[in-house]
Amino acid sequence: MIAATRFSVLDRSRTREGHTGAEALRDTVALAREAERLGYHRFWVSEHHGVPGVAGSAPTVLAAAVASATGTIRVGTGGVMLPNHQPLVVAEQFGVLESLFPGRVDMGLGRSVGFTDGVRKALGRGKDDAGDFETQLADLLGWFRGTSPTGVRARPAEGLTVPPFVLAMGEGAGIAARAGLPLVIGDLRNREKMRRGVDHYRAAFRPSAWASEPYVVISGTVAVAGTPEEARRLLIPEAWSMAYSRTHGTFPPLPPAERVEASAMTARERGLYEAGLAGHIAGTEEQVAHELEAVLKETGAQEVLVTTSTYDRAALLDSYRRLATLVRG
Repeated sequence: MIAATRFSVLDRSRTREGHTGAEALRDTVALAREAERLGYHRFWVSEHHGVPGVAGSAPTVLAAAVASATGTIRVGTGGVMLPNHQPLVVAEQFGVLESLFPGRVDMGLGRSVGFTDGVRKALGRGKDDAGDFETQLADLLGWFRGTSPTGVRARPAEGLTVPPFVLAMGEGAGIAARAGLPLVIGDLRNREKMRRGVDHYRAAFRPSAWASEPYVVISGTVAVAGTPEEARRLLIPEAWSMAYSRTHGTFPPLPPAERVEASAMTARERGLYEAGLAGHIAGTEEQVAHELEAVLKETGAQEVLVTTSTYDRAALLDSYRRLATLVRG
């Protein structure tokens, strides 16, 4: 089952302690080149605003850099957060990308708004704007098909085919189904919720000009190493950053695993940290293969989008190489 499944990469341009945002962006481009060499199907980048631990704030700009540095791998966004933007502008941006890199561009779209009140205010958005996602999505797709009632034409997007994907959990799966679009759903730590979302999506799917049948991409962390302990260490920096964000209100750069292990934590921090380590697919090649087979059997997904982040770039690259070897059989 693994060998028949597409595997792709989503990189969030995570910054690391002692390193700059510029280095994180260059690391993303370098990882894309390696992902292409290893045979991954897609390489996507994400959108975050005002987050100290994430340098990827302009996904279509970064996608252009990735596409320029690669030659065959599909490139896209995981995703552009549509409530933060006017659909016409998003259509124009992807129209430019598709015109420059024809046949390689994906348009992954999410419904989240800014993480904090300050970010939302700076973007001119509010929490309730996520509720307009379905309408915004229809408007965006209309710009590509030339059906906007405004009389304005989206140049150069109109007439181009840029495959759209909806990033969602829960309610968003229904939006993807009604629009007849592929679904990207996470995370792997809550498989029961993921399975329910996938089942709802497939049951409610309506064929469209974009997709004739359901297409499911499951997304989450996959860490592969020589031993289970080494794989677990890959998870430590991200787990700590998540715990820190829950207790301090800001998402920090990734720390080295050894510093986290030596840190004194409050009971609440320790609980959040341990929870952040749990539920991911991590271990040796044999262990990861077993877990992947199980989740693919549960969901029937056609693709896995891997989103692993860690401080040690060499260990991260080794994990992606081991996973690529595993899925190639």
